[in-house]
Amino acid sequence: MDPFNWKCPYCGHAQAVTDRRHSSENVRIYNDKSAFGPMAMHVESIVCANEQCKKMTLHVGLYRRKDQPNEGWNYGDALHDWPLLPESSAKPQPDYIPQPIVNDYSQACRIRDLSPNASATMARRCLQGMIRDFCGISKATLAKEIDTLQTLFDEGKAPRGVAQDTLDAIDHVRTLGNIGAHMEKDINLILDVDPNEAQTLIGLIELLFEEWYVAQHQRQEKLKRLGVAVAEKESKKALPAPPAALPAPADEDTGNSAS
Repeated sequence: MDPFNWKCPYCGHAQAVTDRRHSSENVRIYNDKSAFGPMAMHVESIVCANEQCKKMTLHVGLYRRKDQPNEGWNYGDALHDWPLLPESSAKPQPDYIPQPIVNDYSQACRIRDLSPNASATMARRCLQGMIRDFCGISKATLAKEIDTLQTLFDEGKAPRGVAQDTLDAIDHVRTLGNIGAHMEKDINLILDVDPNEAQTLIGLIELLFEEWYVAQHQRQEKLKRLGVAVAEKESKKALPAPPAALPAPADEDTGNSAS
């Protein structure tokens, strides 16, 4: 197998994967009396090369099996797949993002396929946590918090990184999150969030992590480095100048002459 590029979902380390850290197995299931018919599995794992990580990803796929007389078998239709390790597609986040917000994000990722409605609800909760923490707005409802943030934006007082298209997207998260959390008055009217919609909400959360928290942190770090550099220059200017070198003493005339 030729090496291929891969990014570890645990630590985010980009690397080239080689045979020594990659395993790919085709597994025939011999119980052919299942209602699904002949079956097979594909098992794939990768171990991260980062010495500080070394974690393993594990993915299992279930397929219909196509038997070919005298030629073995091939994979047919895919029936299901399970990303066993890690448990979700959640990306590692920096530690300066509050842990409760990261936890809500991770849960939204973990249950995206199992329960898209619940995932949308967690994404909504994650978004509300960010508005309260990053934007400093806390109201009785998320709708009122979004309205307040919109007013601040219109007045030019919103935190750096808040844009109109972001505000529009935030309101979409609120709407889909409400669909996931609340039943309609007509219980026969079923409005569900599908996995693709849940992933779209998760994508917005990840975007806000970048545009709000990461961008703010990087800006603060750059300004801090600038301040340190200026302080070092100023401290050197404030140091007293070294004393001027004294002239070397002249040789004393002893008055003795050579005989």
